[in-house]
Amino acid sequence: MYGLTLQKHTASMIEVKVDRTSTKAYLAVPEGGDVPGVLVIHAWWGLTNVFKGVCDRLADAGFVALAPDLYNGRTASTINEAKHLRSTLKKTKATRVLTHSVDYLLSLLAETGDRIGVVGFSLGAYWALWLAESKANEIAAVVPFYGTRSGNYRKTQAVFLGHFAENDEWEPLESVRTLEKRLRSARKEVTFYVYPGTKHWFFEENQVEAYDKAAANLAWERTVNFLHKQLD
Repeated sequence: MYGLTLQKHTASMIEVKVDRTSTKAYLAVPEGGDVPGVLVIHAWWGLTNVFKGVCDRLADAGFVALAPDLYNGRTASTINEAKHLRSTLKKTKATRVLTHSVDYLLSLLAETGDRIGVVGFSLGAYWALWLAESKANEIAAVVPFYGTRSGNYRKTQAVFLGHFAENDEWEPLESVRTLEKRLRSARKEVTFYVYPGTKHWFFEENQVEAYDKAAANLAWERTVNFLHKQLD
């Protein structure tokens, strides 16, 4: 099964040019050979070790993984802190950072094709879905974790895999079903999973009140298999 053979990888913080400025990003690259690329978009906590760890695990599974820092080094450990950070994030900045991050990742993949996958968590899921629409020809696979977005997805070339919590005060199942219906109406291939008994942030091991190890492991296995199927 995909993702069970771990590969050695290197990882570091880098600078990605964004117009006349730059943004920090975490890059994890497996050793040996050309492999597909995946963009990782963090939740409203910022680019914490949890999301750097997602990049490391993706690299171990055979992907080049890049996680741009939307908050320029700032992180949150409480909901109130995260709300504040999110309030400071300007849409124009986020769109520029993510667009340039996609272009940068594609520049690393000259021999592995011209399309990538995107994995986003909560706030990052919204932006992953935004990229599916705005970078319609470059995004082949989108994996939102407990996050939705409205929009027009008719032009996107992506296939969608979603992971959602059953008991989610931040992202109700009604919103999940609305997104699923929207994607199917746009004639897109979509598979959404709802994990029984889980809460928002169930994938993130540092969120002790929400983390569900069994659901997180299953969601990860499904994600790795999906990305290999769509990108290899």
